[in-house]
Amino acid sequence: MGIVSLMEDYFEVLHSQDMELFDQVFHFECVLYGVVDGALNVRPFAAYREAVAARQSPHSLGEKRHEEILLFDQISDTAAMVKPQLQMFGGVMQDYLSLSCIEGKWWIVAKLWERVGDA
Repeated sequence: MGIVSLMEDYFEVLHSQDMELFDQVFHFECVLYGVVDGALNVRPFAAYREAVAARQSPHSLGEKRHEEILLFDQISDTAAMVKPQLQMFGGVMQDYLSLSCIEGKWWIVAKLWERVGDA
């Protein structure tokens, strides 16, 4: 899977919360980072997966998809960074995604997220 396909799947996962696809996008050792109420929030893969699976999806809430890639930087055959923006749950979200190519497949290995505004 190339980076373009990975990002298409990433946007689909966040919109539909297809957990089989989630497992093909986020590496099982991926970690999610964000600041919530002034404190660093760190979620390893299992905790992040559980939270996504337990919430209502933006699709089921009738939200339309609004997404774009703001920045892309590939530094080698195995390392890249993507800054996507999307709307979900009434907010505009931006992420920094660290990507690694492992055995020929691109994975998200770290995600730093921030709500940057209202949708």
